Amino acid sequence: MSLSRAKSRKRQRLYLIGAALLAAGGAAALGLTAFRDSVVFFFSPTELAEQSPMDPDRRLRIGGLVEEGSLQKLDNGSTVTFTVTDMQHDVQVSYTGILPDLFREGQGVVAEGHMNPKGQFVAQEVLAKHDENYMPREVADALKKSGHWEEIEKQNAKNMRN
Repeated sequence: MSLSRAKSRKRQRLYLIGAALLAAGGAAALGLTAFRDSVVFFFSPTELAEQSPMDPDRRLRIGGLVEEGSLQKLDNGSTVTFTVTDMQHDVQVSYTGILPDLFREGQGVVAEGHMNPKGQFVAQEVLAKHDENYMPREVADALKKSGHWEEIEKQNAKNMRN
């Protein structure tokens, strides 16, 4: 085997390895881009206030407590508005559809949707807690950060006794 043939084979292997690495990098970049578009970020009302103004096309989740006395049914009956709070900031939420059976004021909720240009959250989905002891982890963390976790625990204990 001649020296030039050996160099030619090594060069071909290097080109092949380079092309394979380039293809793998391109596939990884496409996958990460597609993944980024499908990720929905969670925000508490305080975090949302810090991020304002929010892109109206960005899909996100907010969580907190449904503020007492904030639930209102609009004219058509299928659209409701309510306020989600973490005891520091509030977010007005509008939702068209049937609310979960366990949805009520003073309870934890997570809503998925987007912010409209007026600063109101338009929810496509509303999730309510399923029993007296459950609260979504993100909501509980936001309430602990705001210092109102103990209040909620006392209220839940009182509700369980009644």
